[in-house]
Amino acid sequence: MTPEDVLLQYTRGPKRGVFTDGACEGNPGPGGWAAVWVEDDQVVEERCGDAAHTTNNRMELMGLIEALRMLPADAEITVYSDSNLCVQTVNEWAKGWEARGWKRKTGPIANLELVQELWALAKRHPRVAIRWIKAHDGTRWNEYADALAAREASLARSR
Repeated sequence: MTPEDVLLQYTRGPKRGVFTDGACEGNPGPGGWAAVWVEDDQVVEERCGDAAHTTNNRMELMGLIEALRMLPADAEITVYSDSNLCVQTVNEWAKGWEARGWKRKTGPIANLELVQELWALAKRHPRVAIRWIKAHDGTRWNEYADALAAREASLARSR
C-alpha cells in the first residue's frame, strides 16, 4: 500500500505525535526508515531514507533518531515506534549501559553507535516521550510511516 493509499484508508489513532518505522526486505537486506511529525492530523515534516544492506533493527533505530533530530530541544510531544525493542532500549536500558561504559551484562550491545546517538538525542529532548505503538493495527500515522519505510526499502532494493 502506498503512503497516499494509507491516508485514504485509515483515520483512527493519535492525531499528534511523531511516528517512526523501519523496514527491511530480508534481514539483513535492503532497508528503509521513516519519521513523520503530525499536528492536528496533518504532516508538519517527514523524513525517510534507506540503506542498501542493513537490518530491521537498524532501520527502526534510524527512524527514532531522525524523529528526535527534527524536533526542537524544547518540544513536548510523543514519539511513537512499533519496535518495542527500540523503545525499551532508550527508555529502560541505555542509561544503565552508559553508566557501565556501554556494556551489557550478557554481551555486546547490537548497533551500539546508533543506540548511543539515540540516547544522546533523547537526553537533549527531556520533554519528549518515546512510546510503543502496536504495528499493523490500522493506526493511521503508524501505517503511513510503515508505508514510507517500506517504499524506501523497495527503492534501496532496486538500486
